[in-house]
Amino acid sequence: FGSRQSVPERSFPRAQNSHAPSLLPKMVRVKAFELKSKTSKELLKELEDMKAELATLRVAKVSGGAASKLAKIKVVRKSIARILTVYNQKQ
Repeated sequence: FGSRQSVPERSFPRAQNSHAPSLLPKMVRVKAFELKSKTSKELLKELEDMKAELATLRVAKVSGGAASKLAKIKVVRKSIARILTVYNQKQ
């Protein structure tokens, strides 16, 4: 078949390792046992932060953001649900 040509390197970015530091703002993927030790005011503050982060991710989705940002939308939504669950359990 003649000489083999070398395969060029991939031009698209590789998927990030889940343990790699993220470029997105801080606290994603909250744990329920960590939330249970917080006060209601702290939970509401964290809920507000998560909703703001979700809004920025949705804007990134509309403007053609990176795939890593699109995947974070699901994680942030689940984190909001966890915060609300723990908050309602405290009531």
